[in-house]
Amino acid sequence: MSDEPKTPPSTGTSTGPLRKVPIAWEALEDAFENNAPAVHSYLHLDTGEVVRIVDGVADPQMHQRVSTDSNYLRVDPVSSREQYRWMERFIATVDEGELRDKLVQSIDGKGAFRRFKDVLMTFPVDRERWFTFRSERLRACMEQWLGAHSIEAVPRTEWHVPTADEIVKPPEEEKPARRVRALAAETQRRRIQELAEQLPARELDAALAFLEFLRERKHLPRARMRSDGEREPQGPDTQDSGGDPDAGVEAAESDT
Repeated sequence: MSDEPKTPPSTGTSTGPLRKVPIAWEALEDAFENNAPAVHSYLHLDTGEVVRIVDGVADPQMHQRVSTDSNYLRVDPVSSREQYRWMERFIATVDEGELRDKLVQSIDGKGAFRRFKDVLMTFPVDRERWFTFRSERLRACMEQWLGAHSIEAVPRTEWHVPTADEIVKPPEEEKPARRVRALAAETQRRRIQELAEQLPARELDAALAFLEFLRERKHLPRARMRSDGEREPQGPDTQDSGGDPDAGVEAAESDT
């Protein structure tokens, strides 16, 4: 049996002119992988962004507007059956006998996808190899789907983040340097917003927790040392720009 990914059956071969779209690959990959019946994904044909609408969460009128808008194209996710075949084919590439046996057992019966991932959690090298294996097949499916709809993927606009040399200026040029730093900050804010729009839904809680930590960090008091070596208690009026650099990481990890 061929190991090549299959084009979703609802698509055909299009002979129309190619439409150039700056594809958001990670968001489109996530849409192709998620075939839950309540989840509907659409590709915006101008921006390349992917809109995800979940039944029972999104406004039904919004779903109606998006589904009838010619600027949006419904994404056809890869079927569960095809993704199950990918797991079977990956298992055939595993050399370590114990892992191969565990994976064979994990895909037997309901809940196969979750058990398969759970087994790989304790085998980090093969886990990363599985991610690459799956991504290659998802990418091939996406390219076939785009071709069937006469869409040519083009590079997305890259935000330029100024380097330290571009920002730092001599003292006599303090005001221009301030303008450069403001411009760099605005560029970075736009880049953060763009990345946030591309994050899978499951990663948003962790990203939000870390950003909130960064926002609040400057308000965290830092204990000062007395001459006898003891830490001074911090009063309510204590102000400091420091804090525990690991606090946000722990908060982010606790949400993932």
